[in-house]
Amino acid sequence: MRYMATYDLMETIRNTNEWYGATARAMASYPMFALFPSPALKWMEAWGEVTERTFQRMVVKPDWDIQSFTCEDGKDHVVQVKSVVEKPFGDLIHFSVAGRKRRKRQVLLVAPMSGHYATLLRSTVKSLLPDCEVYITDWHNARDIPVSEGKFDVEDYTLYLVDFMKELGPDTHVIAVCQPAPLTLAATAYLAEEDPKAQPRSLTLIGGPIDPNAAPTDVTDFGHSVTMGQLEEMMIQRVGFKYDGVGRKVYPGLLQLASFMSMNADTHGKAFMDQITRVMKGEASDHDKHNRFYDEYLAVMDMPAEFYLSTVDRIFKKGEIAANEFTVAGRKVDIGAITTVAVKTVEGSKDDISAPGQCVAALDLLTGLPGEKKAHHLEEGAGHYGIFAGKSWRNNIRPLVLDFINANSGDAKKPKAANKNAAA
Repeated sequence: MRYMATYDLMETIRNTNEWYGATARAMASYPMFALFPSPALKWMEAWGEVTERTFQRMVVKPDWDIQSFTCEDGKDHVVQVKSVVEKPFGDLIHFSVAGRKRRKRQVLLVAPMSGHYATLLRSTVKSLLPDCEVYITDWHNARDIPVSEGKFDVEDYTLYLVDFMKELGPDTHVIAVCQPAPLTLAATAYLAEEDPKAQPRSLTLIGGPIDPNAAPTDVTDFGHSVTMGQLEEMMIQRVGFKYDGVGRKVYPGLLQLASFMSMNADTHGKAFMDQITRVMKGEASDHDKHNRFYDEYLAVMDMPAEFYLSTVDRIFKKGEIAANEFTVAGRKVDIGAITTVAVKTVEGSKDDISAPGQCVAALDLLTGLPGEKKAHHLEEGAGHYGIFAGKSWRNNIRPLVLDFINANSGDAKKPKAANKNAAA
């Protein structure tokens, strides 16, 4: 009950701040105040607008907002988001392009379960759509999952990926972004032993902590500085009475967001003050740069407690993937069993979340894979976000990944230049 009260208290604070913003905006907007022009009232209205939107976005799942795109025939084709596999903790979804001939390159994007929704990879999806049939893991907010659905930890996550890969079949190219990279590697190794014919053709690991200790960061230092008991006491709460997952233990999205924001508090504070000024001057819009970024950044989801705690314990503290000692349902998963799946790792030289060295460590674990099927790319000057969604991804990394997919697809034909330009 103590933890449920804490969860509800956080939601109450969020809700109250949203109400403060709405109230300030409404009061300062009364027509009668137009008779007494005042900068204070303008500031109050602007502050209210920004505050209301800020706190309202924290509990809203963003839309994919990929309506259509222009194909090589010069026509706009509608993009439909369709569920292929539905499971309690996450779905496999497909971005189906109506009226377009199916692409030969079939890509499974493995999105992180790390506090934000899979829509964080929206721009990655958009960039791949012209050349690929794109599928993605769409993880659910743990607060909405009834306790009756049971637990969900790193082993369950791995088995979900195994099921998704089996569903799509062997003509699939998997791209894992950040946090899921080690578990995606494990899922591929699991398939190599259980069902080799279901393995994907290639696996691209982008900025993932395969061996967190290969290049320590603030994230890895934190993981080693706290005990699991301290972590559970500080971070884990039970979902309150407002949601379907009432009573489920989670790492709350609002608590995660507080941690995200505190890492760059000055930058975020200045961004919000600047936005208030822009609203006062009439220079802001519903989809301006600030709102596009923060509508996504502020939309957070709860993680199942078992998944968060087992990630810290088994991936960061014990380094089970790095030591090739990871087990699923009591069975050891041997990374060396991967002998046919081409593997490429991508890192950013300025990545402060998963530093250079952590992801490329995967290649040393692939003892059964020929050298010609291994590849690595270090993007100079790129940070964590840039290697999968920023300029570095668009201009440099995406073309390299597509070339890698082509080289390992059984069809060496490269994408048309028009398609590349459209995606960039």
